Amino acid sequence: MKHIGLLSDTHGYLDDAVFRYFQACDEIWHAGDFGDIGIIHRLETFKPFKGVYGNIDGKDVRQVCPEHLRFHCEDVDVWMTHIGGYPGRYAPQVRPEIRINPPQLFICGHSHILKVQHDPKLDLLHLNPGAAGRHGWHKIRTLMRFSIDCTKIFDLEVIELGIR
Repeated sequence: MKHIGLLSDTHGYLDDAVFRYFQACDEIWHAGDFGDIGIIHRLETFKPFKGVYGNIDGKDVRQVCPEHLRFHCEDVDVWMTHIGGYPGRYAPQVRPEIRINPPQLFICGHSHILKVQHDPKLDLLHLNPGAAGRHGWHKIRTLMRFSIDCTKIFDLEVIELGIR
């Protein structure tokens, strides 16, 4: 079993509360728009880390994080990307692959809109943790925690960090 901490859209700001909320997590995943390479360094020295770059990230972040990351956690096929859309409105760059070879868990950021949505057509779970940073139009900074055991994704928690 793995306990996952998920965040996105930090835009150069990493709240110290992230470390408290993710203390019991086995891994931390970031769905892009770090805004500063230092955020990657802080997260990867804290816990095992996976991340994808976002549209605001520069060359330094893009050299260490891919645009798309497809991997297995336990027995769950995971696809993480920054700009992915959501069920019924997937982004053009992911649409062909997601229709042919859908993951069980599809994670993206970008919109700053926290979403947990099942796609019954592709039989996948879509997660967007919202935005953890202070820049953007979102009002509340958010994170997610959840667990994966074999093929089950469960105990999903939404964590509010406070007003942007």
